[in-house]
Amino acid sequence: MKKLLTFCAAILASVLILNAQVKSPDEFLGYALGSHFTPHHQVAGYFRQAAAAAPKNIKLIEYGKTNEGRSLMVAVVSSTENISRLEQIRTNNLKLAQADGNNIALNKQPAIVWLSYNVHGNEANSTETAMKMLYTLASGNNSQANDWLKNIVVVIDPCLNPDGRDRYVNYFNSVVGKHPNSDPASREHIEPWPGGRPNHYYFDLNRDWAWQTQIESQQRLALYNEWMPQVHVDFHEQGYNEPYYFAPAAEPVHQDVTPWQRSFQVVVGKNNARYFDAEGWQYFTKERFDLLYPSYGDTYPLYNGSIGMTYEQGGIRAGLSVVNNDGDTLTLKDRIAHHFTTGMSTIEVSAQNTEKLVTEFKKYFQQEMANPPGAFKSFIIKPTNLSRQKKLAELLTKNKIEFAYGGDKSGRGYDYDTQRDEGFTIGRNDLIVNVQQPRAVLANVLFEPQTFVSDSNTYDITAWALPYVFGLKAYASKENIKGKFSSLEEVKPLSSTVDKPLAWLFDWGSSEDAQLLIALQQANIKVRQASQAFTVAGKDYPPGTLIVLRVENERINKNIKAKVADIAQSHAKPLQAISSGFVDKGKDFGSDVYPLLKQPKIAIASGNEVSSLAFGEVWFYLEHDLKLTPTIIDAKNINNLDINSINTLVLPDGSYGNLFGEGLVNWINKGGRLILMEDAIEAALEKKGFDIKKKEIVVKKEAKPEPNKQPFKDRDRDNFEYAIPGAIYKINLDATHPFAYGLGKSYYTLKTDRKIYEPFAKGWNVGQLSEKSLMSGVVGKKVREELKSGLLIGVQDFGKGQVVYMANDPLFRNFWEGGKTLFGNVVFCGY
Repeated sequence: MKKLLTFCAAILASVLILNAQVKSPDEFLGYALGSHFTPHHQVAGYFRQAAAAAPKNIKLIEYGKTNEGRSLMVAVVSSTENISRLEQIRTNNLKLAQADGNNIALNKQPAIVWLSYNVHGNEANSTETAMKMLYTLASGNNSQANDWLKNIVVVIDPCLNPDGRDRYVNYFNSVVGKHPNSDPASREHIEPWPGGRPNHYYFDLNRDWAWQTQIESQQRLALYNEWMPQVHVDFHEQGYNEPYYFAPAAEPVHQDVTPWQRSFQVVVGKNNARYFDAEGWQYFTKERFDLLYPSYGDTYPLYNGSIGMTYEQGGIRAGLSVVNNDGDTLTLKDRIAHHFTTGMSTIEVSAQNTEKLVTEFKKYFQQEMANPPGAFKSFIIKPTNLSRQKKLAELLTKNKIEFAYGGDKSGRGYDYDTQRDEGFTIGRNDLIVNVQQPRAVLANVLFEPQTFVSDSNTYDITAWALPYVFGLKAYASKENIKGKFSSLEEVKPLSSTVDKPLAWLFDWGSSEDAQLLIALQQANIKVRQASQAFTVAGKDYPPGTLIVLRVENERINKNIKAKVADIAQSHAKPLQAISSGFVDKGKDFGSDVYPLLKQPKIAIASGNEVSSLAFGEVWFYLEHDLKLTPTIIDAKNINNLDINSINTLVLPDGSYGNLFGEGLVNWINKGGRLILMEDAIEAALEKKGFDIKKKEIVVKKEAKPEPNKQPFKDRDRDNFEYAIPGAIYKINLDATHPFAYGLGKSYYTLKTDRKIYEPFAKGWNVGQLSEKSLMSGVVGKKVREELKSGLLIGVQDFGKGQVVYMANDPLFRNFWEGGKTLFGNVVFCGY
């Protein structure tokens, strides 16, 4: 009997062990990995079951939710011994990243390798690969992996963009037949608008690492900055006619990327190549994907001490199977195999070089503290717009960049506006970033006035200095200046307590002020706006000031005083009441310089004609920043608008062709405001009634054309003379126009093309370039000549309505804070 019980117990134990084993993706999903695209809830289910089955080797961290409520998670995988002391490993690693790790035994500290998959939703092989990686590392069946995990901790994020991925997967699964069609012309290879690449709000999350405008990025970076890996790989896909790409990266490489970081990319690349060569797989390195723009999944980690790398598998829109230009059939299983191979190869190299990785990581941050990079030691940002300065502080905090406020000394530094060395005096609320800190490299990269670019053939913009982005007065100083205070000195205007005020006044110039205006108008309160400066009761008020007159509102709002007070309190705005409209300076309140503001009823055009990214910027700004709910219409319906329900139409960047018809013109004539952004302007050129014209570029006739000096080997490279990958220009504003409220005489814009227009003979020339408008970034010689002067922001009166022309994108990736003030003015002001 005893033997029987022992035998039964052994059988039960073996069954329990079997049941507790990590299931393979094929077992869990019920189909072979690579034969179907897996919806996100099943991917999340697989990661959860693996973590439950192997708690001694996997720690699952669910770090947030997407806009559509899908789970964001990472699986932390390592040896049993490492998982048992995982929190100590993490905190020790953070000490190294804070230049505070002298007591840590580096030979016992595992390296952290972070693998990020599927930041672009329709690069869908990545998430399938992540499941295979998790199984291989955590199942215990791979002896090499078991050995590697003794030296490293692997963090696997299976999908950075679940909303975009499911958009793609749901579409593909809904149109694919019983067997996939490999013909590229088949509909399963042609995604409908907006495509699966972006997130819910149509943002490219791989451009959002530093800016963190999107909820996915905010939650992921909060977790990333609690771990600070030594190695980070961002897994992507490119066009399916391309071979595989892995590091080392292409030029330009930012000068703050260290020799060690460059050299280890080569070490990893050679190991990847070894495996690819053995299989006869094609690949390329050192081409196309550079290391400059700070908000990518490779550069952001690099500027934070990691070995950041991008891996690109050919495969966007390849579906389960596609025939490429070479006549070869590329399958999803092929793509998984390639990503799996580079993932495992990177883990292998990292495990073999753990102590070197950790040692160099420690040195990186010690070097930042001892000898920060860049020409400047301190950056001083004036509170010329307190709202935008606070948002800058929020961005720095998200990125763990240290800063302080105020001081009592004077100094000299590079004036971002004049581009000259100027004197300055530090005020109490000046924000000061001293680069002698652990995040010195990232701080220097984000603030440096001019980024050194070794090669014009860059993949993205070449200028992003934060003072220009936020539209704030700033200096870059070579002096070692440190702030004295940890927080702002809040100087809140005291709320006026007038029993029966003539009016209440509110500031204008930020998104928060626009939110207040919206709340007032939605409460059926009439709001006026000062079109000129005035002084009343000894206080100066600038153009743009909002005015709520008591008597004209009491006719429809008997409790107007209480309503205004409640709205002001809910928006944290002081109640500035005045008792007389007889002003000290300016025009009295009965003047027509205080017009009523129309409540905008906004529609945004969407569809195939519209850039999905540009559409997303407008949609997100209106919904997220302003808390509005715009009406979204198909671009083909812009001739069918009812002026009573829609009085403002935004056409984001796109190709609208011949959509401008009689219906749209009639709607504008009745009082509609049409806002044309970037290439939307092209649809108005040569159209009857629209006065916009391209600037005529005078080309000097050359006696003899210069011979082509470009060698044949560089035939695919951009002609640098005509290059403008993204540069910052200063636009001179008509400060008296409503669109300039809160901005003044100038505004910094990001220019990514050569398009510029003739100033109006009759319309309003709100924003123009002058000969010295270029502030920062790469611009070719020919483009510099073309952009010496011309119109970029214009307004044309059109019957009872208006057409607004905005040649540049003021909402660029939603981090261009100065542009939000401009766009808010365009939406709300000047009616």
